[in-house]
Amino acid sequence: MSGAAGALQARVLGQFRASHGGAPALVVQAPGRVNLIGEHTDYNDGYVLPCAIGYRTLVAARPRADTLVRVAAADCGGAVDSFDLADDPLPHAAAPWADYVRGMAWAMRDAGHALRGADLAIAGDVPQGSGLSSSASLQVAVGQAFKSLQGLDALDPTALARLAQRAENDFVGCRCGIMDQLISARGVAGHALLIDCRSLEATPVPLPRDVAVLIVESRISRGLVDSEYNRRREQCEAAARHCSVAALRDLDLASLEAGAAGLEATTLRRARHVVTENARTLAAAQALAAGDLDRVGRLMAASHASMRDDFEITLPAIDRLVDILANTIGTAGGARMTGGGFGGCVVALLPEERVEAARAAVQAQYRSPAGEPARVHLCRAGAGAGLV
Repeated sequence: MSGAAGALQARVLGQFRASHGGAPALVVQAPGRVNLIGEHTDYNDGYVLPCAIGYRTLVAARPRADTLVRVAAADCGGAVDSFDLADDPLPHAAAPWADYVRGMAWAMRDAGHALRGADLAIAGDVPQGSGLSSSASLQVAVGQAFKSLQGLDALDPTALARLAQRAENDFVGCRCGIMDQLISARGVAGHALLIDCRSLEATPVPLPRDVAVLIVESRISRGLVDSEYNRRREQCEAAARHCSVAALRDLDLASLEAGAAGLEATTLRRARHVVTENARTLAAAQALAAGDLDRVGRLMAASHASMRDDFEITLPAIDRLVDILANTIGTAGGARMTGGGFGGCVVALLPEERVEAARAAVQAQYRSPAGEPARVHLCRAGAGAGLV
């Protein structure tokens, strides 16, 4: 166990003892993720290419004999939320973090799982508000805890991911796609997953051994529920209706342009991003599997340009950060914004031998609008949710 992993586990166990007394019955984990390419394609039934990362949410859990759930958050000063699974409807919590926990319990109960009460403690190291899916990591970890406590073996990782997505869509109120939850539940160590967000088929794509995944936090926070995320989804759905298809996944660029007459110009640009991003994602999976980092880099650059110009979800500081990384990496990889947009993180794929040069360039040349330096994380593709 790495030093960071050991410290995180010690923190969640300490919070459990402080809040509930004694030791938990088990500890589970669910990772955050970084999406290498395929942005805002998931809720359009398209393709994405994420990998799970080493930053995780841990949940220490012990069953109760009643229907009460008591959950303590180590990352919020030990704040405790309590709710009763027998309440119908299940009320929302005052604290945002607690609403994600309640939402997952609500989704599992609503799906017919007769949950019993539990004492829970939560601790995580997934950076929040940075586009690395801390919320999905939290929800999948809570679901994994209930699953493990109650022996819900029929609840496979894909079903768990679907419930976590429903919790975020219908309880929390963010109309996200399935990618974040699915990669957190199904990640494969050493691999990205090419996910078909319609069929939920997931194909592992090996990352070359000498290739690093660099995640750079811009230090610009964003909140999906309060941002333009839901508006972008509405525009994509409007474009699909205009073109008489179930989702933008069903169009290529030629068919989109052929059916664009009468489509509002901004909505057309949104659709063009999604349609071309699907094609780029499929091509990037092939290139990555072949070890062709030059082509992967060109596809990542085109993805970022499309997010900037057609989908309009980047910011000048994010564009600057991508340029710094791309200029340092050259043709041996690439960089792009990752996540929902309007801040968050940039992801870069590059040879390990160029990591320190990239780190130095970012530290020397980038500051956020508030004057803060970026945070740089060197990551490895990790496994999905499970027992610790």
